[in-house]
Amino acid sequence: MSQMLRFGIVTGNHRPFDRLLEEWRLLEALGFDSAWVVDHLMLLDESLPQYEAWTLLSALAMGTQRIRLGVMVSGNTYRNPALLLKEAVTVDHISHGRLELGIGAGWFAREHQAYSFEFPPPAKRVAMLEEALQVIDCLTKQERTTFHGRYYQLVDVPFAPKPYQQPRIPLVIGASRPNMIRLAARWADVWNIRGEPEELRTSVDLMRRAILAAGRELGDVRFSVYTLRHPFESEEHFYTTVQAYRAMGFTEFLFPMPTGAAVDVLHRCAESIIPQLRREA
Repeated sequence: MSQMLRFGIVTGNHRPFDRLLEEWRLLEALGFDSAWVVDHLMLLDESLPQYEAWTLLSALAMGTQRIRLGVMVSGNTYRNPALLLKEAVTVDHISHGRLELGIGAGWFAREHQAYSFEFPPPAKRVAMLEEALQVIDCLTKQERTTFHGRYYQLVDVPFAPKPYQQPRIPLVIGASRPNMIRLAARWADVWNIRGEPEELRTSVDLMRRAILAAGRELGDVRFSVYTLRHPFESEEHFYTTVQAYRAMGFTEFLFPMPTGAAVDVLHRCAESIIPQLRREA
């Protein structure tokens, strides 16, 4: 069964709140499916200000009505998974079931060092995330949870309310390396990756094999791409960019929020090109 195409914009967290809210309301009015912030306390350009992701997301949820929303993606190293799920369920209820729960292993070494977060080697970060996903799954399903893991221990934990969305909040896992792709193949509702179309073929093939090896159907996992650059140079460029990713099997397309004259192209793409792409799908 083919999946409906979905389009979203990652606005980030560094512009003033009133401007971000204005952007989110614009994206909602234009018919975009989703809007996203990112989970960083600082950016590569350290001169830019940066809001915390989950508190910002709760405010943006209150200021919108239809658009789905999420953090692209929460770094598992920054929060205990039980706390993360509590934050996520809170936003899920605030938004009346519009949340997508994005999560990844964490990657920004400088940010960890600057803010005093442990930054383990890659293998340990993947193992921590795998255990965190088990914690999230248990807390979602069980009235009370006891969990004795290597990295996380929970003792007779009550967890209420449960997510607004049932049976669970859609789980978006950001993954690009083989071990993370195998993890996403087992747990994710949506797999997200960054890169140009020609760079992603190996990862796409690996994900397809990993989904089947995990005993799931290929249609169980939506393929989502967050592009490195926005494609709003022209309507033609936007169309050909989306089609290039579609040919790889992607059905969800997330783009950085453009600025300047490219915002006018975003308007035109939302009004004419996205409906055309949906009709052709």
